[in-house]
Amino acid sequence: MTLDQRNSPKILLGITGGMVSIIVLFLAYQWFFATSNEILPEHEAASLNTPAKPVVSAEAKLAEPEVATDEKTIQLVDEQILKAAVPENQSLAKEEVVKLKDIQMQLKDQEAMLKAQHADADDLVALKEEQIKLLEAQLAQKQ
Repeated sequence: MTLDQRNSPKILLGITGGMVSIIVLFLAYQWFFATSNEILPEHEAASLNTPAKPVVSAEAKLAEPEVATDEKTIQLVDEQILKAAVPENQSLAKEEVVKLKDIQMQLKDQEAMLKAQHADADDLVALKEEQIKLLEAQLAQKQ
């Protein structure tokens, strides 16, 4: 290859175009087949689609106190999660435990955040009351 052939703009343009087309084809392949990776195996899909039926005896029904819920109360956790039977498969049971621990951590974080917001709101109310008293004192001095 001579020096003129190596520095030819046609060859450089062809190589650049080829590289770009390979990259575009690779990204298109990844994009089109990304959803196929999300398909669950058959045994996991069957267990997730059919809810576990909890075994509840008559004594357990009598022992549960009925909780009166307000219409304004927001339910954070679905009651079925609490009453559902633990899966027999160990890996599914471990996943369920991890999921419930994650939900518990989220609820604790949310509780801490709400308590902090409540404390901040109380502080703001106290500061506003103090500001109102100062403004009333200034009005009284001007009159």
